[in-house]
Amino acid sequence: MSSNSTIHEHVDKVWTNEILPKLHDYIRIPCVSVLYDPDWKAHGYLDQAVALIRDWCAARPIAGLSVEVLQLEGRTPLILCEVPAYNGGPADDTVVLYGHCDKQPEMTGWREDLGPWRPVLEGDKLYGRGGADDGYAAFASLLAIEAAQLAGLQHSRLVVLIEASEESGSPDLPAYLEAYADRIGSPTFVLCLDSGCLDYERMWVTTSLRGLVAGTLRVEILTEGVHSGEASGVVPSSFRIARMLLDRLEDSSTGALLLPELHEPIPADRRDQATETAAEFPIGGHFPFVEGAHPAMDDATEQLLARTWLPTLSLTGIDGIPAIAAAGNVLRPQTSLQLSIRLPPTCDPDRALAAVAKCLTADPPYGAKVQFLDGHAGPGWNAPPFAPWLWDALESTGQETFGKATRAFGEGGSIPFMGMLGLRFPAAQFVITGALGPGANAHGPNEYLHVPTARRVTECLAHLLHAHATR
Repeated sequence: MSSNSTIHEHVDKVWTNEILPKLHDYIRIPCVSVLYDPDWKAHGYLDQAVALIRDWCAARPIAGLSVEVLQLEGRTPLILCEVPAYNGGPADDTVVLYGHCDKQPEMTGWREDLGPWRPVLEGDKLYGRGGADDGYAAFASLLAIEAAQLAGLQHSRLVVLIEASEESGSPDLPAYLEAYADRIGSPTFVLCLDSGCLDYERMWVTTSLRGLVAGTLRVEILTEGVHSGEASGVVPSSFRIARMLLDRLEDSSTGALLLPELHEPIPADRRDQATETAAEFPIGGHFPFVEGAHPAMDDATEQLLARTWLPTLSLTGIDGIPAIAAAGNVLRPQTSLQLSIRLPPTCDPDRALAAVAKCLTADPPYGAKVQFLDGHAGPGWNAPPFAPWLWDALESTGQETFGKATRAFGEGGSIPFMGMLGLRFPAAQFVITGALGPGANAHGPNEYLHVPTARRVTECLAHLLHAHATR
């Protein structure tokens, strides 16, 4: 039997018999990230998810495998797996495989027969929070290593990192990278399964990721609520003050952000890539618009660039506003808005964070108390050019596994770890890929993992490990 056949059959068997049942168990755990559950340690859900993944990984028949849960004081845990070089692969060369096990919060709008913590396999789709983002990554990474060894393929020294704070912007990860730098080593190749794809028919490789600035804009004008008929017209609305402050940051008629610190030039090669990709894979139809609604712009290239290289503002949460059913005629004392600002991949996140905080809090209207709370930032990432050996391997394994050519595109989300590693190891090669395609709806309701794509990506990883070791 050829190595390709061995890998294909083993990956298919383990995914069907072992990984899918384990992902059902993982989806049932409401292990939301630390930003959304500050009492995560007392609740124990993140520790449950870490234990589930650790136990599965530790039981794999992988030569030389060691699995450890690292726990720095006051930090979420990190799973560290180490595998020595195999079958003559270079022992002094390191590959890092990355994923995370924390989740986004529940979100409303799930189908009546679905739910965030209720795993449902419907055809090729495994519904439930976190299966695709990014619970499957640990299982797929270990299985790829296992399948490569079973097929007799070489691989270099391997380090698998599964963190538990990615959905909060990876605030705990830098501490682990510093504390365990000697064990992680100096990787020349990084593999990550936390990204997406523009269809489920081929392997997609991510060439850029946006950075992130986030925080809570809190506006206080009164010490307590007062009768709206008595006070309105004299007391300015806290919501109107918040709108005034957001107008400093964003042109509400176009969505363009106004601070120069949030913008970066779009490289010519990325613009050309977006033009080529958009011509064949327009993304405007990927989103569940209500009847009659349409994207913010018509041009498919500009749509792709807007979600990958332009800064944008999203309002992701509100406090201080009662539900309509409980709303009285009261002028509310405060309004708090959770802001999520996506940054161009090459934008300096700390400079951007400082600019946003200053913009929103300087010279507050009407002397209101204005704060930008819990502000945090994460770096974006722009991939270095693919080395010839890597692009050849991507093309060959993509064609072998999916039956179609591998494609590359920029992604609009953030994976802070990639930016961190890119700065530390500028000579490393990266493959950022994943199974989050059209309709998968990560972070939203009805999130699902497209299982056949996840299986095929697992196969591709096994071959890429061999290609790196024999380059």
